[in-house]
Amino acid sequence: MSNVAPLPTVRTLTHATQGELQALVDLLIDCVEGGASVSFMHPLSPERARGFWERVLADAQAGLRVLHVVDDAQGIVGTVQVVLDQPENQPHRAEVSKMLVHRRARKQGLGAVLMQAAHASAAAHRKTLLVLDTSSPEAERLYTRMGWQRVGEVPDFALLPHGGLCKTTFFYRAV
Repeated sequence: MSNVAPLPTVRTLTHATQGELQALVDLLIDCVEGGASVSFMHPLSPERARGFWERVLADAQAGLRVLHVVDDAQGIVGTVQVVLDQPENQPHRAEVSKMLVHRRARKQGLGAVLMQAAHASAAAHRKTLLVLDTSSPEAERLYTRMGWQRVGEVPDFALLPHGGLCKTTFFYRAV
């Protein structure tokens, strides 16, 4: 008998129960509290986080983006989005956005599982090029291991949630 836990299953959400929505809110707040530069400042109110996820789910329902989630025993613990809605002259491209993993579930391979789902959904939507940006050195290592090409970095790109400027690094990947 093996002691290795199976990799979790990634689900795609277009609608969320109240419990799922609350788990998404909690996940985003946890990431912001932990210092992740993901477009929000600390403290992030539950109302603001809920509004964000409601907009994401509306876009998912409209087919403008794909929202993947992964669960642990307590519920949703990670997400990644594939933004399909791009300018008219870029129908072949999608953007990977908000790859989030709760601090309690990091270092378990969930980021890689989520990114594999993002790659697969991009291919299913006939996207041939993915782009993303990150301010996280840990995420940079993951993306590099998964075949993403580093383009370069922009200094002082955004504010960290607790204040102070941070760089962002841009990546691309053929699908």
